[in-house]
Amino acid sequence: MPYFDAASAAPLHPVARQALLAALDEGWADPARLYREGRRARLLLDAARESAAEAVGCRPDELVFTPSGTASVHAAIAGALSGRRRVGRHLVVSAVEHSSVLHAAAAHEAAGGTSAEVPVDRSGAVDPAAYAGALRADTALACLQSANHEVGTEQPVAEVAARCADAGVPLLVDAAQSLGWGPTPDGWSLLTGSAHKWGGPAGVGLLAVRKGVRFSPQGPAGERESGRAPGFENLPAIVAAAASLRAVRAEAAAESARLRALVDRMRATVGRVVPDVEVVGDPERRLPHLVTFSCLYVDGETLMDELDRRGFSVSSGSSCTSSTLTPSHVLKAMGVLSEGNVRVSLPAGTAEADVDRFLEALPGVVASVRERLGAPASASPSPAPAASLVVDALGRRCPVPVIELAKVIGEVAVGATVTVLADDEAARLDIPAWCEMRGQEYVGEEPADRGRAYVVRRLD
Repeated sequence: MPYFDAASAAPLHPVARQALLAALDEGWADPARLYREGRRARLLLDAARESAAEAVGCRPDELVFTPSGTASVHAAIAGALSGRRRVGRHLVVSAVEHSSVLHAAAAHEAAGGTSAEVPVDRSGAVDPAAYAGALRADTALACLQSANHEVGTEQPVAEVAARCADAGVPLLVDAAQSLGWGPTPDGWSLLTGSAHKWGGPAGVGLLAVRKGVRFSPQGPAGERESGRAPGFENLPAIVAAAASLRAVRAEAAAESARLRALVDRMRATVGRVVPDVEVVGDPERRLPHLVTFSCLYVDGETLMDELDRRGFSVSSGSSCTSSTLTPSHVLKAMGVLSEGNVRVSLPAGTAEADVDRFLEALPGVVASVRERLGAPASASPSPAPAASLVVDALGRRCPVPVIELAKVIGEVAVGATVTVLADDEAARLDIPAWCEMRGQEYVGEEPADRGRAYVVRRLD
């Protein structure tokens, strides 16, 4: 069964497995102790730190291991904000950061701080000039991911880092998705990563803080990892994480080229074999192994289930998945379609035949889900002049509001409008996205007695 969700967690790399088993025998003792077993454990920890620091591009004494990538992000933001509290309490993030960054920003605001979100374009990338415009005299920290976890778009880290340096603001880069593919562009002040994203074991994060960056660890003081990650180190997992990072980096150039070719084929094929699909994310400046697309008139949860039944493990940022009843904040910030969203992220070693099987199965799966939901047989409106219409989709979840809109748009005259009444949060994103895909005009959103009224004008 093909596993196509490496962006969530990559399969354990063979080198990680070997290193983990060896370290369980040799690295079980306390590395802070001076007896023989402790010294041996300390040697393993130091070697892992040096190896990870070389891959990250920092000094070993600038890097610590944490229990997870999320723990690294929270420690980095809290420590940097506290260390620079005399400068101010303003935090700048992009609108598509990982939820761990956005949760930390929300906690910062709840504690009396301020934050600003820099918008992204339709590909998911920030504009360095716009990012620089969000920096203020009281900005203590700026955050920018290296590459997006949902759509794969790489951010202009070097350009933003240069703008931050000019403003005297440290930049935190969440490099969780990109570390396995190569070094992060220069200019960052703090960097975080997570081992299970590159084929290491879960439960190991990285936090690097450049010398000279004001940093004050928060929470009760700890005696390990420079006081930045309390608790006993999971040494076997740390050793496996460092070993696997070195291994995947050695394989990255060849595997990146191979997977990029497969993803290029998927990007080109999906839109050809499945009607009414939007492939999202930057087509060039992106991670090599990830493609995301959204299908009109499809319930995302049902689509994931049907693909799983056929043996394909994929992920979704759809508003219709059971894990979230609101649209993905990434897709929302990009202004792209959220319904029927599929993220395919290929692990290293993915066979070309598995990609072929997925592309063969996908059209039938989407068609069956659309038929089950009563989607229009053709998305092309037929001219039939009529008065403007109101569609009542209150109490109905995505993609039903868009399906009902598509069914009646051909019944109004060119220039007339259809008003969709809906209380599903996804409608605010999906109706404008549908209009852009189908060449209709999204007039805007109006208040209603219940929910909101979304007005669409027929253009052809």
